Amino acid sequence: MRRCTFLFVFFILHFQTFLLAQSPKRPLTHADYDRWQTVRSEKHASNGQWLSYQIDPQEGDGVLELIKIGGKAPAQASEKSAEPVEAKSGPNAPTDRPTTAFNPLTPKKYTFARGYLAQFTPDSRFLVMRLKAPFKLTREAKKKKMKADQLPKDSLLVFNLETGNRIGFANVKSFTLPKESGSWVAVLQEHQEVKGVKKDSTTSKPASRSRASASAKKPKGDDLILLNLETGATQSFRYVTYVTVSDNGNTIFYTKDAVNDTLKKAGVFAFDTKKQNEMLIDTSSKHRLYKGLAVDKTGSQLAWMATADSAEADVRAYALYYKRLASPPAPSSRKKKTAVPSFLDRTAMNTVVLADTLTKAYPKGWNVNEFRTPSFSEDGKRLYFATSILPPKPIKDSTVLDEERVKVDIWSWNDPTIQPMQLKQLKQEKERGFLAVCDLTTGSITQLGNRDMPNVQIDPKADQPYWLGMSNLPYQISSMWDPGQTDLYLIDAKTGQKKQIASEARVSYAQLSPGGKYAWWYDERDSLWRAWSIAEGKRIDLTRGIPARFFDEEHDTPDLPGSYGAAGWSRDDRYVLIYDRFDLWRIDPTGQEKPVNLTAGFGRKNRIRLRRANLNPDEKVVPLTGDLWLTGFWESNKATGILRKPMENPAAEPVVLARGDYRFSGLSKAKNGPALTFLKGNFRESNNLYLTDTTFAEPQPLTRINPQQDSVRWGKVELVNWVGNNGVRLEGLLYKPDDFDPKKKYPMLVYYYERNAETLNDYKAPAPSRSTINMAYCVSNGYLVFVPDILYTTGMPGQNAYDCIVPGVLNLIEKGFVDRDRIGLQGQSWGGYQTAFLVTRTNLFKAAMAGAPVVNMTSAYGGIRWGTGMSRMFQYEKTQSRIGGTLWDKPMNYLESSPLFYANRIQTPLLLMANDQDGAVPWYQSIEFYSALRRLSKPAWLLVYNGEDHNLTQRHNAKDLSIRMYQFFDHYLKDAPEPAWMKDGRSAVEKELGVMKY
Repeated sequence: MRRCTFLFVFFILHFQTFLLAQSPKRPLTHADYDRWQTVRSEKHASNGQWLSYQIDPQEGDGVLELIKIGGKAPAQASEKSAEPVEAKSGPNAPTDRPTTAFNPLTPKKYTFARGYLAQFTPDSRFLVMRLKAPFKLTREAKKKKMKADQLPKDSLLVFNLETGNRIGFANVKSFTLPKESGSWVAVLQEHQEVKGVKKDSTTSKPASRSRASASAKKPKGDDLILLNLETGATQSFRYVTYVTVSDNGNTIFYTKDAVNDTLKKAGVFAFDTKKQNEMLIDTSSKHRLYKGLAVDKTGSQLAWMATADSAEADVRAYALYYKRLASPPAPSSRKKKTAVPSFLDRTAMNTVVLADTLTKAYPKGWNVNEFRTPSFSEDGKRLYFATSILPPKPIKDSTVLDEERVKVDIWSWNDPTIQPMQLKQLKQEKERGFLAVCDLTTGSITQLGNRDMPNVQIDPKADQPYWLGMSNLPYQISSMWDPGQTDLYLIDAKTGQKKQIASEARVSYAQLSPGGKYAWWYDERDSLWRAWSIAEGKRIDLTRGIPARFFDEEHDTPDLPGSYGAAGWSRDDRYVLIYDRFDLWRIDPTGQEKPVNLTAGFGRKNRIRLRRANLNPDEKVVPLTGDLWLTGFWESNKATGILRKPMENPAAEPVVLARGDYRFSGLSKAKNGPALTFLKGNFRESNNLYLTDTTFAEPQPLTRINPQQDSVRWGKVELVNWVGNNGVRLEGLLYKPDDFDPKKKYPMLVYYYERNAETLNDYKAPAPSRSTINMAYCVSNGYLVFVPDILYTTGMPGQNAYDCIVPGVLNLIEKGFVDRDRIGLQGQSWGGYQTAFLVTRTNLFKAAMAGAPVVNMTSAYGGIRWGTGMSRMFQYEKTQSRIGGTLWDKPMNYLESSPLFYANRIQTPLLLMANDQDGAVPWYQSIEFYSALRRLSKPAWLLVYNGEDHNLTQRHNAKDLSIRMYQFFDHYLKDAPEPAWMKDGRSAVEKELGVMKY
C-alpha cells in the first residue's frame, strides 16, 4: 500500500513539473524589476572555513548567506537559517540546535535577513554584520514624512561561528573590528533617550535632572558599546563622537563631546581591553572640539587634533597633539644620558603639542589642517598630517541687508582655472591640506607639500627616504584644451627638498615602487614605461626595445593612447611587472637581465588578454614563487576564463582551468586556506557564486539567484560581423528572443556606444532605464536588438557612426528576419549624439530616442561641463568628440558634425531626454533641437526629469522613463496605441496635480 501511495505522489509531482515546463512563458513587465537579485560582497574568513555574501534585490530586503565550507556546523546554529531576533541591546539567548556534520564538498548554509556589511573577526570565530531596517517600514516612515533621524535604524548582529550564539543591538550607526587580533568589537549606537531619565556621560547610572537640564545645548555624540565577543559582556560610554581600534585589539580609543555641565568636558579616552578599564588621555576646559584620532599599529602611540573654537565658529584653529602610551625602549648604550632629555624621553606618557599656529616648520599664518586625519607609518616612527593657510574670518557687514549684498563672479582671462571650476571645487579648496611629517624619534617637522607642490604621493605605512610630488600648476590654463600635463619631483622626506625628474610630461600611473628605490610612470608622449633610479639619479626607459606594444592598440581619439597597466613590483624592487595587450612582462629596472615574458607569449599567440588575478588584497609586492593566477579574455569569440601557471617557470604556458561563453569574474581566496570563489554568468544565466579550491577541481555553485527568470520569455545573443563603408570588418551583438524564427520578420532596436562586442557574455538584468534600453526586456517583448561597434577616425565622428551602423543594419535586413519598416534607434550621451546625427542622414529608422545629445557642436564647444566646472574644449579637440582641432581651425568639421544644422532633413519621430541638472551635457542642447523640430513641425518630445543629472539616479524616475520609452517604440514599431502623453502632452497643471498620462 505504501509503495502504491509513493508511486501516486511521485506521478502527481512529476506531472505537475511537466505541466509547468509546458506552460507558456510570459514577457517581462516593468513590475518585474524590483525583485531581480545580485550576488555581491563575498568575504572569506581568514582560516578558509567560512564564507559570507549578500543576495540583494534591486528594491526590497536582501539576505546575507553564511557558508560553512568544511568541518562541523556550529553546535547551536540552525541547519537552514540563523535568522536573528533583534534586540535593543545586550546578548540574545542562543538557539538550541543539534550539531550537523557534512561533507566539505556540500557546504552548510545559514541565512540572515537584511544582513550586509559583514566582517569576520581576525581569528575567524565570529561574523559581525549590520541588519538593514525593513524596507517596508522605512518606506512607510518616509510616506509619513518623518525626518531622517526618525526613520527606522539598522541593527547589529554578532554570530558565533563555533556555537551559533547571537548577540544583537538596535539603532546601530557603525561598528569597528581590530585588523589583526583581539576579541572586542566597538559599536556606535544612536542614543535613545528614555523619557524622564537622563544619563551621565561616563556611567550607566541616571544623572540628576537638574544637572542634565542646566544647559539648553544638547551634546553631540552617540553611545559607544564595547562588546567582549568571548564573554558577551559589554561596557557602554555616552556622547562618543569617534572611535578607532588598535590593530592588535588591545586598546580602543574614542573622543567624547562635552556634557551639559562644566564638570564633564570633551576629551580623548582609551579602553584597555585586557584590564577592562577606561583611561583618560586628554581633556581640558580650553578644548571644545576633538577630532582626527589616529593610533599606531601597536596601539602605543596616539595623535589627535583639538581646538578651543566651537563648531559654529567661522574659523577654527586646531593644534596637533601626541602622546606615547608606553615608555620608549631603554637605550642599549652604556653612555651617560645627555643633560637635555630626548624627544622620546619627553613624550613618554606625556601629552605634547606637535604642531600649532606657532610652529616654524611651515609658513607664518599656516596651521594644522582639520580636514585630514593624521596617520602613523607602519613602524611608528613617523606621523603624517596636513597643514594649510589659516583663513581670515569672513567679512560681515551688519549694516547691509542680505538682498543688498553684491553677488558677482569675475571671470578673468588669466585665471589659472575658470570660475565655474573654482566654484565646483570651492569646498575642496577650502579644505585643502598640504602634507607634512613629524619624525617621532626627534620631534622635528618637515613640510613636504605646499601651494607650488599640492600633490605629494606617499604610502603612509612605509618609511621611505623620498616621496613623489606632482604639480600641474604650470599647465592649468592649457588644461582647458590639452589636459594631463604635469611635472614630477622627488621630495626628501627629512628635509623637504625637491628635485624635478620629469617636466611637461603626459603621465599616468605615476607611483613610487614599494621598496622606495624608483619612481615610475607611463609616459603617453612616447608610449613608454619609465622609472627614475633614486640611488643613481637617472631615468630608465623600462619598455624601450621590448618586442611588444605597451600602448592601447585600439585607441581612436586625437589624444595620446594610454597603457594596458601594470601588475606591480616584486620584493626589494627587483623586477617590475607590466602588461602589453595580451601578456605579462617581467622587467629588470637595472638592465642586468633581459625582459622576460612571464606568460610565455601564450596570450599573443592565442589572442587572449591575460591579466594577473590578485588573490591577496593586502599584498604589497608580487610574489615570484607559487602559482600565477590569471584571467583571460579570448578576443576571437569573447569567451573568458581562468588560467594558472608556475611563476618560477616563465617558459611554461598557462594552463586553462576554466573557459567558456561566460563572464568569469571576482576570483578571490581565503587568506589562510585553499577555498576559492568566483562569479560566473552570461546573458542567459545570472552571475552566480561558485566555490572550489586551489586545485580548481569541480567548482560547485553556491547560489542560484533569479529563479523567476525560468517563467519569463528570455533571449540569446550572438556575435555578428559585417563590412563597413570604410572597408573595415566590424563586430557587433545581436540579441534575439528565445522563440526566434528566422522565417519571421521582427521589429528591431539599434543601440550603440563606442564598442560593445566585448560584452557578449555579460548578464543584462532587467532593470528600469537610467537612460538606455534594456536588452532582456526588449527581447522578452519580441524585439531584436542590434549593438554595433563603431570605429572612428579624426574629424567626422557622426559620419564614422553612419559608416559603421547603417551597413550593419542593412546586412541584417538582407538576412530576411528584420522588418525594414520597424527599426528604431536609441542612444544616450555620446550615443544620443550619434542618434541625432543619423536621423539627419537617413530615413531608414521609423523612430529614435536620443538621451542627452550634443546637437550643436559650435555652441557646445565653448560651454561648461557643469559637473566639474571644466571647459568643454578638450572634449571636442582631444577626446570623445574627435574633431581634432579648434572651432576656428576646423569650422566646417564642427558644422557638418552638428545635427541641429540639418534638422530640416529629419523625417523620423524623435524622443529626447535631457535633465535640468545634467552636469555632463548642457541640457539646453536638447532645447535647441526641440525648438528647431517644433518650428519645423516635426514629431518630437522632450522628457526633462527635474533635479536629475546626466543619467537618472532616482529609481521612480527610471521606472517612469522605462514606461514612456517603450510606449514610444511600441507605438511606432508595433502599432500599439499612442499613449496620452504623446498624443496630448502633459500640462504644467496636470504635472502639479500628479496626472501621469501613460
